[in-house]
Amino acid sequence: MSDGLDVIIIDDDSQVREMVSLIIRQFYTWGRVLSFTNVNDAIVYCREQQSGVAIFVLDVFMKDGTGFSFLDQIADRFPMAYEDTIIITGNASDDVVNMCIASDITHLLEKPLRAYTLQLAVRAIVSKYIKFAKKLRDYPELAEEISNF
Repeated sequence: MSDGLDVIIIDDDSQVREMVSLIIRQFYTWGRVLSFTNVNDAIVYCREQQSGVAIFVLDVFMKDGTGFSFLDQIADRFPMAYEDTIIITGNASDDVVNMCIASDITHLLEKPLRAYTLQLAVRAIVSKYIKFAKKLRDYPELAEEISNF
């Protein structure tokens, strides 16, 4: 992973994946934008990384698994993965909504995506980390305490 806050996109529909990547790349400057069409390739990539944080943009249902099963596989490396995920779906059924709520995922977008909804969801997650970074800058004793963990 880079030193920034990377965005990892997984959608087995290559057109959707490319569109989501393009939208995010137009405004995103805080890290890399990586995309995968194969869930297993994304799992391997994430498992090879040191523990960290990233923003995940995941399709709910893919031929190789679900966005939720992906998160289960990488959560030990990315402890904030569920909170830092944007789920995209073709149909926000009650089951999908309930799975998001049960998983502590607060960003659910329906296809066809509107660029501004994706941008606002990504920025909401980034904002949390920017605010935390400012606190670390303003309170060096907090930064030192955290570095002792």
